Amino acid sequence: MKKLLLIFALGATLIAETLTLSGSVISDNQKMITSRFMGFVTNVNVSEGEKVKRNQVLYTIDSREIDSAKRQSELSLQMYQNQYTNVKLNLDRYKRLLEKDMVSKYEVENLELAELNLQNMISIAEARLEEVNNQYRYLNVKAPNDGVVVAKNIKVGEMAMPGMPAIILSDLSDLKISAEIAESNLARISHGKRVTVSIPSLTVNTIGKVTAIIPNSNPMTHTFKIKVSFKSNNKSVYPGMYATINID
Repeated sequence: MKKLLLIFALGATLIAETLTLSGSVISDNQKMITSRFMGFVTNVNVSEGEKVKRNQVLYTIDSREIDSAKRQSELSLQMYQNQYTNVKLNLDRYKRLLEKDMVSKYEVENLELAELNLQNMISIAEARLEEVNNQYRYLNVKAPNDGVVVAKNIKVGEMAMPGMPAIILSDLSDLKISAEIAESNLARISHGKRVTVSIPSLTVNTIGKVTAIIPNSNPMTHTFKIKVSFKSNNKSVYPGMYATINID
């Protein structure tokens, strides 16, 4: 009888040593996609839940404002080039006249200074035009990496605003399990500790590793957030799925 009670006691102790935490799958590389320039949205090429590839165009912004800036830059460049051509002709003519002592050196120096100033203005105008042309590539907002669209906050005809999240993209190649652990159980885990991870809906059972213990206690529940990396065993795991973490 004593041996039987001892076996039961040992079994209960072993069960008590395994701590099970409930959590969910998260993407540790979730990006909020926004536009660099303001403008009306002309095309939206993705929908929520859709998988996208790196450099795939997510949405497109109208180019009218940049078109106007480009025309202004081209006109400014042409104006300075025309002025430079005229000054260069006059300078060459005045240099010939100076050799015949028909104009003063002061007049020639003034034209040389005007020529130098116009060269600088042409360089500035060319740089401005190049800058405007580079803005066209930002009108096609592209995915920075492979992932899945988890939120879409923009529609055709709406105004895209810089800094306002238009699309939220989750990277499926960098998934983790997020869970909360009681303050009293913190001593049972450490950074790098190996744990057992389960995703019941996909029958995924694998070994994970604690990658983060976030020291920000919830004052209401006195729990800490932890993150666990794991391998999905080539199954389609998505953010939001229910998961459990077993800590021995």
